[in-house]
Amino acid sequence: MSESHEHLQTLTEIRSLMERSSKFLSLSGLSGISAGIVALIGAGVAFVKLQNNNLTLLSYERMSRLNGPARQDMVDFLILDGAIVLAAALLLGIFFTVRKARRQGHGVWNTISKRLLWALLIPLVTGGIFCLALIRFNLIWLTFPTTLIFYGMALYSGSKYTVRDVEYLGLSEILLGLLALFWTGYSLLTWAVGFGVLHIVYGTVMYLKYERDELKR
Repeated sequence: MSESHEHLQTLTEIRSLMERSSKFLSLSGLSGISAGIVALIGAGVAFVKLQNNNLTLLSYERMSRLNGPARQDMVDFLILDGAIVLAAALLLGIFFTVRKARRQGHGVWNTISKRLLWALLIPLVTGGIFCLALIRFNLIWLTFPTTLIFYGMALYSGSKYTVRDVEYLGLSEILLGLLALFWTGYSLLTWAVGFGVLHIVYGTVMYLKYERDELKR
């Protein structure tokens, strides 16, 4: 019985080593939670700004009512707000991921993490350029669902190099973005749900599945 248990333990260790060699397992659930909170704060700030301009329902009809300077002011604000949210989410994500990797005794920058980063960057950079084109042609309301779709595609692309939960998050972002394309009056709401609520749910699941037990050891 003891010998059988030892064999099972050995197989488990071998499987764990193989998984670590082919997947990046240092993604932290706290990164997702912090990114979600930051996104909700950014969406809240944007909501206040839009409400003050009677643009709570961001759509073509309402944006078209703004004249040149007012439109440009709104576009500049939304870009700045989004850039701050992105920067804060990235910094917090890097912090929690590095901290988890160090606890596990692993390095963050390796062959797998490079492949993961490359898989994420291609859809993200493509989506970023596409969004710049939308802004250039005054299609600002379409940038909200577009960011969700391309972000979801990036997560789905990178999920093969990390845990399966990332794939589910990516698919959820894509579906929500596609819905937002036809629900343009609520672009900010769907953006807040995608980058805020879904990230918090994902991060919580990740933390409970992979990190809570590690912290108890």
